[in-house]
Amino acid sequence: MSDSYHHGNLRQALIDAGIKIINESGEESLSLRKAASACQVSHAAPYAHFKDKDELIGAIKSSVTEQFMEELTDAVNGAADAEQALVEMGKHYVSFFIRKPDYFKFLFGSQNVIAHTIPDKSFAEDYPPFVLLKSTYLKYLKEKKLKKSKEEQEVELLQLWATAHGLASIACMSGVETTFDWEEMLKGDRLLR
Repeated sequence: MSDSYHHGNLRQALIDAGIKIINESGEESLSLRKAASACQVSHAAPYAHFKDKDELIGAIKSSVTEQFMEELTDAVNGAADAEQALVEMGKHYVSFFIRKPDYFKFLFGSQNVIAHTIPDKSFAEDYPPFVLLKSTYLKYLKEKKLKKSKEEQEVELLQLWATAHGLASIACMSGVETTFDWEEMLKGDRLLR
């Protein structure tokens, strides 16, 4: 095997290989050696990017989260108001995972996603996409001048998340066949209104 990677960004290729290995065999089976083999590079090549398996796993988590946040942030920034932002976030949530089903399996199958659903408190360890959902939801309540109890807010927040997450989960399942194209269906408002 060659020490140089001629097909693009080796760091990202190792991250993608790591996701695939984790999804197929579990995190315990991941090694830099296996990731190198999957990328068809020497076993020493990954060490130019990661000092060990834990650093690779950290990079995988960061990469997936950053890409997901970028998708959701674009959805929110392109919306006219918070209500539209919530709908667009839902569409982009599902669309992102349709395009990257391995990311869905990685994030929600093997990682510990932390999300406190208490609407009026923030927690440093909360998963950034959830923090964005929560802040957008609170902005929606403020824009609409809606008065809801803390429990009602928490339930609605969970319902919003569950709808997008449930649709993404179904869309990523290999055995589910629909009569429509998911991406086309998401362009309208039929799935998320």
